[in-house]
Amino acid sequence: MRATTIHGPGDIRLSEVPDPTLLEPTDAIVRVTSSCICGSDLWPYRGENPITEGATIGHECIGVVEEVGSEVRDLRVGDFVVVPFDHCDGTCAHCLAGVHSACVNLGMTTSGQGEYARVVHADGSLVRVNGVGDGGVPDPALVPSLMALSDVMPTGWHAAVAAGVKAGDTVVVVGDGAVGLCGVLAASTMGAEKVVVMSRHEPRQRIARDFGATHVVAERGKEGAAAIKEITGGIGADAVLECVGTGQAVGTAFAVARPGSTVGFVGVPHGVELPVGRMFSKNVGLAGGMAPVRRYLPDLLDLVLAGTIDPGRVFDLTLPLDEVAEGYRAMDERRAIKVLLQP
Repeated sequence: MRATTIHGPGDIRLSEVPDPTLLEPTDAIVRVTSSCICGSDLWPYRGENPITEGATIGHECIGVVEEVGSEVRDLRVGDFVVVPFDHCDGTCAHCLAGVHSACVNLGMTTSGQGEYARVVHADGSLVRVNGVGDGGVPDPALVPSLMALSDVMPTGWHAAVAAGVKAGDTVVVVGDGAVGLCGVLAASTMGAEKVVVMSRHEPRQRIARDFGATHVVAERGKEGAAAIKEITGGIGADAVLECVGTGQAVGTAFAVARPGSTVGFVGVPHGVELPVGRMFSKNVGLAGGMAPVRRYLPDLLDLVLAGTIDPGRVFDLTLPLDEVAEGYRAMDERRAIKVLLQP
């Protein structure tokens, strides 16, 4: 099959690789009908993460079940499914506690930007999309939002849940990438009264406002924290969503959090040192981590199908899979927020 591979910093190719096969009776093979590029894919692309030359890359996809193992009970060939980037059995102690991303039998999508993907623990991981159209093929207008459910929308939602967002809160979102924008949408949907997005990019600001942001702060560092302080009457945010993963972003998140609040972090940490002294003296907590996508996916799918949320708006560039390298360049150069890939 054709799949996206990485060969070094800045070196993305579409290559011929072996088709995935069923390795366990609980596996499924999904024919990918849409995929996308994640902000976290840019870490290895920029040389910030170790690279195995020639390895496939990409962990977000939706598609059609092509083959199932002998022990798969809940899915059938031909089902249209959303593939969570982190696979889980749904039965271990951690899954039952709602932490599916720490499943004792955790698996990950490894060829999402390709033609086929193997999903381990298919029954526990895959979510069927019912009633999406003739032959189980979704309306093209629905595809971007279904695609967002594979990672970025549940990840933004996880940040809001971890931060304890509740109705009437003032929420600050640090980061205006796809996850940060989905965090804005999550906080708004949960009933936050004020949602402040920290963003310096006008196209992203527009989407944030459409998603429910009431304020935009373009400044960073001390200036940004001062702007938040003014918006909140000197109190600080009731909840902060950290959706970047850099030391600066984490520092800003704690600087704008009010005493007794929680920072929900979902940005993959790179070069982060926690301000433990501030956390202690201000009683500011930290929660979050890798999103348990399967925990949130059924409810978020219902919201998408009902038209209540439209997270697919974070996709502002669609390319054929053949042009995946250009997609990486566009996101790396911030010419695109998030790139949708079609076969």
